[in-house]
Amino acid sequence: MSPQITPISDTEQDLELAERILQPDGTRIANHDLDRYIADLSAEDIRALHRDMVVLRRIDAEGVALQRQGQLGLWAPCRGQEATQIGTARALLAQDFVFPSYRETGVIYARGAAPADFVRMWRGEEGAGHDPESLRVAPLQIIIGAQTLHAVGYALGIRHDGADEVAVTYFGDGATSQGDVNEAMIFASSYRAPVVFVCQNNHWAISEPVSVQSQYPIAGRAPGFGIPSMRVDGNDVLACVASMRWALEHARSGNGPAYIEAVTYRMGPHTTADDPTRYRSDDELEKWRGRDPIARVEAHLRALGELSDDQLAEAEAAADAMAREMRAECLGMVTRPPLAVFDGVYAEPHSGLERQRSEYAAYLASFDGEV
Repeated sequence: MSPQITPISDTEQDLELAERILQPDGTRIANHDLDRYIADLSAEDIRALHRDMVVLRRIDAEGVALQRQGQLGLWAPCRGQEATQIGTARALLAQDFVFPSYRETGVIYARGAAPADFVRMWRGEEGAGHDPESLRVAPLQIIIGAQTLHAVGYALGIRHDGADEVAVTYFGDGATSQGDVNEAMIFASSYRAPVVFVCQNNHWAISEPVSVQSQYPIAGRAPGFGIPSMRVDGNDVLACVASMRWALEHARSGNGPAYIEAVTYRMGPHTTADDPTRYRSDDELEKWRGRDPIARVEAHLRALGELSDDQLAEAEAAADAMAREMRAECLGMVTRPPLAVFDGVYAEPHSGLERQRSEYAAYLASFDGEV
């Protein structure tokens, strides 16, 4: 008879099994495996991480507001996941290349996104919200798990070229049930590709709890593919920085892929088209409010005497300024004419493209006689 398995999605078990540096109340604890990876972080560095998370939360709130006001078609909130995104992204080197899902607002922020970059795609103005080459971030991926394959393919190119880069891909707990993710891990392990897999276990794949995705910690799957893994408290920004530095060190040294499972929580809806009150309890939400990633690092800095009211006000002012500019950019966007969809498809024009352009122009003209 098989042993009784307790679902790993239970909050207390999740926290017990995850590596941590900061307790939920902000207390710093020793961590034999991770401490050395953040030994260089000063109080100023930690304040910068805190500021990033404050700004990110404000960006996220503004995105939700813009969608509710009809300015965006959709928004995928990341409230509650600020430490995972900011901590891991700030550990990257400039040359590393990121392959995100649709929820990594904090990652593109940390990679230098401009205010308009956060809304352009969700407003439907361009195919990608940002310039992938300048940010070293691929376009946001809507197809669940597909970006993991893209990351491994890019990582194989890194190995072929002998470049000093690492590919990093982000995905949710629900994506781990997709074939793409598992196939990507097989290829990455077999060819020792320099890629880091970051699973943001936020407990809910839309309305499906993580207990349905896996009865055991998701990080435990990676060793089965020959990939070392680490399970960290995704609401602890210092643990997230440290775990990513560990993973990058492993991948950059020619040792192949590494895997991080960051245990966090999606405080808002899956997207603005979702109603999470239909499938999760207020009690569960309240438990995770007590583990807020921003409050945690703020409490840590306060205890050290390294965060004053003026510094906190400056972070909040920076967040408000970002939100104002993001809103202004969104409202000021001018939609390109419909036929512009054909611009830049090919380097040189050809008869097939011109035929399609002509047919589409005739279709548009059939509505009101105007192209």
